Amino acid sequence: MNAELYPQFQLSTLHSELKDMAIVENIQFIEKEIEGKGVILVAVSKTKPVEMLMEAYNAGFKRFGENYVQELVDKYEQMPKDIEWHFIGHLQSNKVKYLAPFVSLIHSVDSLKLLQEINKQAAKQHRVIDCLLQIYIAEEDTKSGMTEEECLEILKSETLEKLPNIRIVGLMGMTTLTEDEDQIRKEFKKLKDFFQSLTINQPPHSSLTTLSMGMSGDYAIAIEEGSTMIRVGSKIFGGRIYQK
Repeated sequence: MNAELYPQFQLSTLHSELKDMAIVENIQFIEKEIEGKGVILVAVSKTKPVEMLMEAYNAGFKRFGENYVQELVDKYEQMPKDIEWHFIGHLQSNKVKYLAPFVSLIHSVDSLKLLQEINKQAAKQHRVIDCLLQIYIAEEDTKSGMTEEECLEILKSETLEKLPNIRIVGLMGMTTLTEDEDQIRKEFKKLKDFFQSLTINQPPHSSLTTLSMGMSGDYAIAIEEGSTMIRVGSKIFGGRIYQK
């Protein structure tokens, strides 16, 4: 194709190349930020096309988080099988069966009933699935999760002994949607304090090592408050190139 005859093609191709470079550079920027801090980066790729995820994959990044079951299944089927898939959205019990064959970590477990279904479906696949218990820490009704008391009840429950195909490896939380950094910090600190109290007196049938908190807008605060896993979407796939 003659670029002089089709200047719009040349411009769109250049834009696509720059966007792809940005994805890789954004990941590298964040990974440099968290280097040596014991923090794991999950690239939140919901609504993003496979082509964008493959740019990250081809650069060596293989850990993605998705919010919607069908979208995750579709991407799993289309992409290489050495990817570590995290499910971070609200999960309905009747959809667990679609994730059970391959999901690496479910961040959003908010009930014993859901744990029981994950165990049931994992057993069918001869797998043990790692799970995080989602704790409600926000001061708004739009976020989901269990209370600290409900979490303790699950961790101490004899029922947990009968779920050999799940492993509770930590907690997850989402803060209030606000620009008030003091509010965000307070909520992260509350979850960190609760997490720490659990790790000091480690409940039976759990191995609490992961604290998943912090997203694109607040992961720096989350890390300061003790996060070990951040879930970053727009700062990776939003097309920005960070300047040092």
